[in-house]
Amino acid sequence: MTTGKVKGIISNLVTVAVDGPVSQNEICYITIGNTKLMAEVIKVIGDNVYAQVFESTRGLKVGNLVEFTGHMLEVTLGPGLLSRNYDGLQNDLDKLHGVFLQRGEYNYPLDEEKLWHFKPIAKVGDKVDAAAWLGEVDENHQPHKIMVPFTFNGIYTIKSIAAEGDYTIHQVMAVLTDAEGVDHEVTMVQKWPVKKAVLAYKEKPRPFKLLETGVRTIDTANPLCEGGTGFIPGPFGTGKTVLQHAISKQAEADIVIIAACGERANEVVETFTEFPELEDPHTGRKLMERTIIIANTSNMPVASREASVYTSMAIAEYYRSMGLRVLLMADSTSSWAQALREMSNRLEELPGQDAFPMDLSAIIGAFYARAGYVYLNNGATGSVTFLGTVSPAGGNLKEPVTEGTKKVARCFYALEQARADRKRYPAVNPIDSYSKYIEYPEFEEYISKRINAGWTQKVNDMKTLLQRGKEIQEQINILGDDGVPVDYHETFWKSEVIDFVILQQDAFDKIDSVCPLERQEYMLNIVMDDICSHDYDFDNFVEVSEYFKKVINLCKQMNYSEFHSADFENYKQQLDVLLSEKQIKA
Repeated sequence: MTTGKVKGIISNLVTVAVDGPVSQNEICYITIGNTKLMAEVIKVIGDNVYAQVFESTRGLKVGNLVEFTGHMLEVTLGPGLLSRNYDGLQNDLDKLHGVFLQRGEYNYPLDEEKLWHFKPIAKVGDKVDAAAWLGEVDENHQPHKIMVPFTFNGIYTIKSIAAEGDYTIHQVMAVLTDAEGVDHEVTMVQKWPVKKAVLAYKEKPRPFKLLETGVRTIDTANPLCEGGTGFIPGPFGTGKTVLQHAISKQAEADIVIIAACGERANEVVETFTEFPELEDPHTGRKLMERTIIIANTSNMPVASREASVYTSMAIAEYYRSMGLRVLLMADSTSSWAQALREMSNRLEELPGQDAFPMDLSAIIGAFYARAGYVYLNNGATGSVTFLGTVSPAGGNLKEPVTEGTKKVARCFYALEQARADRKRYPAVNPIDSYSKYIEYPEFEEYISKRINAGWTQKVNDMKTLLQRGKEIQEQINILGDDGVPVDYHETFWKSEVIDFVILQQDAFDKIDSVCPLERQEYMLNIVMDDICSHDYDFDNFVEVSEYFKKVINLCKQMNYSEFHSADFENYKQQLDVLLSEKQIKA
């Protein structure tokens, strides 16, 4: 085992003189008295090694002993991850005592005593490779697969497998024989380096299946696909957290992972207290049953913040290998990028734009690329859908983190301060936001079967009308109401109908908070076919605004009513009567 001694300290960057071989990203422990601090190697130059410490370095001195482990930062994978609260190093926060984390205190992330009921899937004599399913246990009503460890290379033959029964995580579940005839014992637990992508699958096609979130401005206007990537930039107070809660609660996902990366402590506490209380609309049980929270607050060392996003992605890939749909939410990737900037500056690397690392775009791109929809080796499918938030300083969407994310994320949901100030929630700007999935022929084919063949064209027509409405609004602001023709007012108010009825949604209303896809299709057809595609007979602009306000009111009442209930149908009839009054017959 390689050892070394501390020879320089700059905040949490430590220079170590080593006496043997050391690898990039290797984990080491620095001894201070009776405490050992975990650190990660980030640069190797000859006999000198630069390591970033995951803890406060107060009291560290030149000459302190350093021991290298020979492995990278790893995540422990096995049954019992769900419903847990971890930090970026996968310490179970519920097992720790006190207000603040004790320095040098690390714990085992899983319950080593609990018995799990194991059911074998494979049988003796089967040929298996990495990530092949050997059996399963029930974890909070989810089928948790016990797999061949990801680290295994080549084909193995099952020599023996445990019978159905109750076992702890460390008991041997199977014995596998490799091509050389060497036996390997497999338990329910395995380890995997967090910065290395899991590639134990057959194929990774472009995402094409719509991920239903129940949020109209996403599903209808800018759809997110299962296994897709998206990000939500927006300044403070524009409703990022509320939107994330809505998506995580309602999305068609089996597992939800929340990575609170470098957020303020009060927001992280909010996540910890609110999530256990949220009800899962799919099962009726608590959402926390299928949720994992990985939290690092802004006052924790920068290295921990960086680790938290990688730890959460490694866990997400693990559940994907079981054939499950995983939704990973990171809040916020700006804090992760700031952590990268701090370390880059301490290493005295050549700075890029705004002092961020030169390769920031490549780091973000490599991380986002780990999400995706995959066909596993056994023919099953699994997915990791990644949705990150970005907190640009002052709401500046031209800063490097937003720009770097824009290059790789397929969906862009621009939260806008002006919409939030006008109480138009979710405050997603419908014109600046986009989804690249809507252009994919695979998605077009899927949506034609799922909804109808003309759906994407209708969505594009809706966006064109919104753009036209924005242009007219600017003209009205300059020239005044009297300065533009009546038909311009009519077009503007048609865009307002789209905004109020389709794009706005009440996250706190029992009915309107979740809008199934069938209901979204029905309402879009009403708005686009019954309202916006017709011409109207108006004498002046006052008449236009008063009329369309009545239309909007009836449509909103429909949004607040149970789908196809008596109230809903009554409002629909009233709307039909109102429309017939002013529409010009073709």
